[in-house]
Amino acid sequence: MLIKSPLNYIGGKSKILSQIIPLFPKKINIFVDLFTGGANVGINVDAEKIILNDNLTYLVSLYNFFKNVPIQDILNIIHERISFFKLNKENNDGYLKLRLDYNTHKQPIDLFILSAFSFNHQIRFNNKHLFNTPFGKNRSCYNAKIEQNLISFVEALHSKNISISNYDFRNFDFTSLNTYDFVYCDPPYLISSASYNDGKRGFTGWSIKEEISLLSILSDLNKSNINFMLSNVLEHNQKKNEILLDWIKSENLYLSNIQNNYKNSSYNKKKKTDSVEVVISNYKLNNIR
Repeated sequence: MLIKSPLNYIGGKSKILSQIIPLFPKKINIFVDLFTGGANVGINVDAEKIILNDNLTYLVSLYNFFKNVPIQDILNIIHERISFFKLNKENNDGYLKLRLDYNTHKQPIDLFILSAFSFNHQIRFNNKHLFNTPFGKNRSCYNAKIEQNLISFVEALHSKNISISNYDFRNFDFTSLNTYDFVYCDPPYLISSASYNDGKRGFTGWSIKEEISLLSILSDLNKSNINFMLSNVLEHNQKKNEILLDWIKSENLYLSNIQNNYKNSSYNKKKKTDSVEVVISNYKLNNIR
């Protein structure tokens, strides 16, 4: 059974894991989840070693906490914090007090608790690195489903050979990888208009510069005969990613369409978005080169 991340991370792949994972190579020594986000992909991979990497320091700190603390201790802390701040679906004041405490002390577990009670369970920071997601009044809370997802997620972190790293993708060291390793990339999508990609929140944004840098890295992996897969969109709201399309042709890569919709991430839009989501690989899908 697939494990669902306890975090509702924007752009998460939990709903399409059954389409993506069967397309991975059958044998993987080191699996690199270069933009791990909610870690839905990396936590479910069968590999000798799994590397979960993300440039969001506070997310990485939370994953390290999960990895190094027994699950019962984690659950006890969560329940104690919820009780102390009297958190529920209606207590905005308690939520704001916890948010202030987290922004003051940056205790990793508080980020998870905040996400459970935040609007749409989102994790957002402003340009001063302060968590600023508003309260999810009458919508969000810590519940039995989130707790079970957390337990399964932490148990996998403890049982699998997983390391967690905090690098900008351009600074990740690929030199130790070989032909039996695999790099999966789920970066921000260049032609989507998500505000968390704008680079105005104290973290690296995503622009043409970042897009070209990533594609250059993947081209180098291809030259080194290291398998990779890139999740992305070719079209979005009548826009095309011409840079990506040209690169796919120049590298002679393989495509597979992904069936998905964005109802959860488009709650504030009047019209449903039209996107052509794909995975791009340098090997024939379902076959190792």
